[in-house]
Amino acid sequence: MKKINLDEEEKNILESFENDEWVSDFSEKDKILYQQYASATLLNKRKINLRVFENDLLAIKASAINAGIPYQTFISSILHKYATGQLKESPQ
Repeated sequence: MKKINLDEEEKNILESFENDEWVSDFSEKDKILYQQYASATLLNKRKINLRVFENDLLAIKASAINAGIPYQTFISSILHKYATGQLKESPQ
């Protein structure tokens, strides 16, 4: 992990945050509203067309069967994990 050099002011802010000295000024209503916005953002899906090799698709479908989920859901899960850094490309 890359080390970040902070100036004195940034160090003070970070220390203050880590000591739980920061308090949200959002009302409960605001918090609920922003949670709904975040959830709606995550639920947005778009259709895409994708060409894959037949052998790759067969392997993906087999893995999806083993996982007990539809293959399109399995592909979406793989893409989500990769996009969020939960799935890393293996070194060749």
